[in-house]
Amino acid sequence: MSKILDPRGGAAGLAALSICESLILAMGDLKIMGEQDAIGVVKDAAEAHRGSGATEDERSLHGEVAAILDQIIAGGNSIRRR
Repeated sequence: MSKILDPRGGAAGLAALSICESLILAMGDLKIMGEQDAIGVVKDAAEAHRGSGATEDERSLHGEVAAILDQIIAGGNSIRRR
């Protein structure tokens, strides 16, 4: 499989993150979900990754994912703050 299409690759992760961010923003714009709900979704995702993984490499990867999600919450990338 080509590295670009590898679901463990950086491009695949960035594409997935971009889609999720766009969906969260669209749901906020359409008043389907409020700011606190959007923050809650990202917090829940981060918590699901904390401490996950059977091996040290897996735990490290999940820790990086949680850190990225924490940065999104802090920076407001996916959440339009009003």
